[in-house]
Amino acid sequence: MRTAYFDCFSGISGDMTLGALIDAGLSLKELKSYLSKLPIDNYGITAKKVKKNGIAATKVDVIVKGRQTERRLSDITRIINKSKLDKPIKEDSIKIFERLARAEAKVHKTSVNTVHFHEVGAIDAIVDITGAVIGLHLLGIENICASAINTGTGFIRSAHGILPVPGPATAELLKDIPVYSTNTKMELTTPTGAAIIGALSDRFGTMPQMEIKKIGYGAGTYDAPDMANVLRVFIGEAAKPSSDEKTLLLETNIDDMNPQIYEYLMERLFDAGALDVYLTPIIMKKGRPATMLSVLTTKDNIKDMADIIFRETTSIGMRVQETGRIKAERKIKEIKTRFGKVRVKIALKGKEILGITPEYEDCKRIAIKNKIPLKKVMEEIREKAKDSR
Repeated sequence: MRTAYFDCFSGISGDMTLGALIDAGLSLKELKSYLSKLPIDNYGITAKKVKKNGIAATKVDVIVKGRQTERRLSDITRIINKSKLDKPIKEDSIKIFERLARAEAKVHKTSVNTVHFHEVGAIDAIVDITGAVIGLHLLGIENICASAINTGTGFIRSAHGILPVPGPATAELLKDIPVYSTNTKMELTTPTGAAIIGALSDRFGTMPQMEIKKIGYGAGTYDAPDMANVLRVFIGEAAKPSSDEKTLLLETNIDDMNPQIYEYLMERLFDAGALDVYLTPIIMKKGRPATMLSVLTTKDNIKDMADIIFRETTSIGMRVQETGRIKAERKIKEIKTRFGKVRVKIALKGKEILGITPEYEDCKRIAIKNKIPLKKVMEEIREKAKDSR
């Protein structure tokens, strides 16, 4: 699996991310071609080689001509959606800006829709964020992970005056992400950088086992006295996490709840990010029939799962245990059929295909619309997927 590991020993920003990707082989010409699909102009983008404490790195600058405009999330979403960029690029770019909007709204005690972006609403931030997503797409990155993030220390000047490092929005964006601070009196991690890595990284920690193919260094704007102010990215082939993936299993026994609630409860848990939810009939003390609710989730999502269970069920306590999970590599592919485009899930071991499963909701829709038995639709889609490999 094509993996990018971001080593944030000197923080991360939008321009550092672009610089690291270009240094690792991203074509500046191709990047500019993709950025031209955005309905914005009056800017230029340059990349040059510099040295930071003796390390050669690429410094990217977005040069904006004319006056910058403050924008709301709806303005930025409209710009991205009106572009001719591929759908996955649009979705990831908007996801990053939504993350920024939630952080700003929390800090300023306002709603996401009324947040005025200052530094991160300008054209250079739009270029940094969409450019980073484009770069990862062009480099064929399938999996993103990162180290703990160095925030730096000290104070910065912003549109709201003098603020501590990390700034309030950056601190909000770094929740649930491992961070630390050295004595470097600089803002090493910016809101844009925190939003990009927070939205796109699958995990944070040590470098995964991987065969390194390329290494890139993206230069920051300022020179740090005690370290090279660069973001390092390793790009290579890594196996998708399997047996070393740690998850949590939440279980609770319920014998006094209306069973109609379970369907709604399961939908809520899945919508909130549960990896799996299932029910097991059990017999409790005094021969009472009951249901054991089991929820598989990640460590960073356990509080949300517990909150839903306490609010939506009669449970007043639950068991929690850490467990491992082994899973096959998988990918979603959209294929063309006589019914239109249909999604299929493909399970892989390296290049070997272990199984092909048509997306149930797509097949259900086709079966209802065309009055065809669902099992026949699924069989036909599966065979079509095999032929289109």
